[in-house]
Amino acid sequence: MKKITLFVFCLLSLIACDKDQDLSEMREVQVAVPETMPLADFRAMVSVEEASAIEESGKIYTYQNLIFINDNLKGVHIIDNSNPENPVKKAFIRIPQNTDVAVKDDLLYANSGIDLVVFDISDINNIQLQNTIEDVFEVINLPIPAEADYADYENVDFSEEVVVGYSLRTDYIEVQTDIMVNESADFASGTGGSLARFNIVKGYLYTVTQSEMHIFDIVNPENAVEVNSKDVGWDIETIFSLDNYLYLGSAGGMYIYNIDNATNPTYVSEINHIMGCDPVVVKGDMAYVTIRGGNLCGQNLSQLEVIDISDKTNPFRANIYEMQEPYGLGIKDNFLFVCDGSFGLKVYDTTNTPQLTLIDHFEGIETFDVIPLEEVLLMVGGNTLFQYKYSETGIELLSTFYMN
Repeated sequence: MKKITLFVFCLLSLIACDKDQDLSEMREVQVAVPETMPLADFRAMVSVEEASAIEESGKIYTYQNLIFINDNLKGVHIIDNSNPENPVKKAFIRIPQNTDVAVKDDLLYANSGIDLVVFDISDINNIQLQNTIEDVFEVINLPIPAEADYADYENVDFSEEVVVGYSLRTDYIEVQTDIMVNESADFASGTGGSLARFNIVKGYLYTVTQSEMHIFDIVNPENAVEVNSKDVGWDIETIFSLDNYLYLGSAGGMYIYNIDNATNPTYVSEINHIMGCDPVVVKGDMAYVTIRGGNLCGQNLSQLEVIDISDKTNPFRANIYEMQEPYGLGIKDNFLFVCDGSFGLKVYDTTNTPQLTLIDHFEGIETFDVIPLEEVLLMVGGNTLFQYKYSETGIELLSTFYMN
């Protein structure tokens, strides 16, 4: 999170200020002023459109022969991957402030700001909005401009409007020794990690926000309903499921929850690590966590951690590997795939976990998120979809699909 010093606002920025005030005692600051849209207009933006170029690729999801790629905060691009050597764009679903999707039984679930929207994709050429469950998620804090010191939300009515952008305003604040906090200011915060915040387990959709888990009963998809929500930690970024457990990645560690009672997950344990963006994948008794520092997520270290979870009540760190810029990761059989950002895709042999062996490194490409399928690895990064065929005999590039 961006660290900023808090000062008392000079009366000039609130009501009036003494015209004789010595500006040498003032500090100039840049304020992000929210630009808003009526909530009704925001909800009306949800629509199904023709295939288009992607602006900023985000998370990736696959269902049957379809690939869904998030266009960060704008919607979801749908690609027909029936022939992995020649993917075809099919449609774009415009979903404002969308970051995640999940699919079950031909129904696509996606977040749209504070709402959950449900689409029928049984006919990919005639996608239909089926349901909207309103007011279930926390308000998304859009990243403020890098040059801004803070955002001023004092005049925003979040019950009636949505923040869709920012303009900048210059203010002057008085430098004082006695520091006080402006309670109306909402300061910048980082964006969560690179893997999913949505996960479907049997008849339930589990979603996480920064501090809460929301559970939706989707057994009857025409009447999907939120059945529970609960506080689960802080700075939650990702969710992964295996067997009857959920593994939540956060900026400060990994949380384990048991879902024997599907509608009321129970806390089991947690393990802390250095601050950083934190996706998690699990296989057997081992969890693999990438921690990315040097950004809004935390300190400057970046690493891959191998965590022994054979005793769910007492997870412990079994090994650590240095990384440069890790984002998403995936595991299949004895392959661990790690997206190391601009440093490429790294492939590890996990046969002797917690001792990992680097067996391949694809350099010179941007990497963000991966999904290992049965024989094909899907990877997105730099607005490009890469597909690799992998087996015990090696890994080779199958196709490169430029989405813009």
